[in-house]
Amino acid sequence: PLLVLVLPTLAFFILFHYIPMGGLWMAFEDFKPKLGIFGSPFVGLENFADFFNSAYCWRTIRNTLILSGLQICIEFPLTIVFALLLNELRNKYYKRLVQTVSYMPYFVSMVVMAGIIVDFCSTTGPIAALVGLFTGNTENLLGNPANWRPIYVLSDLWKDLGFNAIIYVAALSGIDQTLYEAAEMDGAKGFQRILRVTIPGIIDTIMIMLILRIGQMLSLGYEKTILLYNPQVYETADILSSFIYRKGIQEMNYGYSTAVSLFNSVINFVLL
Repeated sequence: PLLVLVLPTLAFFILFHYIPMGGLWMAFEDFKPKLGIFGSPFVGLENFADFFNSAYCWRTIRNTLILSGLQICIEFPLTIVFALLLNELRNKYYKRLVQTVSYMPYFVSMVVMAGIIVDFCSTTGPIAALVGLFTGNTENLLGNPANWRPIYVLSDLWKDLGFNAIIYVAALSGIDQTLYEAAEMDGAKGFQRILRVTIPGIIDTIMIMLILRIGQMLSLGYEKTILLYNPQVYETADILSSFIYRKGIQEMNYGYSTAVSLFNSVINFVLL
């Protein structure tokens, strides 16, 4: 019965992750849809050379690494802190309310969320108006390259903070409560109990999540980026996944985009 339960997941990965790996051969071809994978002319490493010699190579890698670094340095620890704060709440009804409110943005469609951000940050939007009160300059915030990364990270926090904390909340529930009682009898105060009992109790979960996150450093989703960016902010907003989308889907340069995607996957594998 357990093997039967695994079958749907196994089928998913075989169908959507392993079988499509055959398409990676396009990275070494000047792929033409009418000729197919086996009929398109072989070009070797030409697509990779074109990417590494282009002006977009280091720009997209740099932007991807900076955004991933900001997520690891800001979002990752704040998610843990949020879970720790939830764990300290003693009123179960208030705790459930906070959890529900923090989870809700996660279930908002990415397209809807991006539309809200675009409207709120536009020249006539409330956030732009609020910023204008302090700076004296009302502008489209998403049109300014200096604002794009902070908006990206803050919107990520709003949308994913509560949901990403679930795994830590679950890990916290598994800590033996007698450890807290023993620590309290030894005179440990609130912060000391967190430092000496709570964090050591979930350190394994934290490390596993950090390892997985590092293994996805170059795999930032393109959906949010292409919904929020515009040519004015390409210098700071264009990342590998959005570049692959533009080259592969919009410009139909399939071999080139496959080469960049393969490079992306190899780097993620090495990092992991």
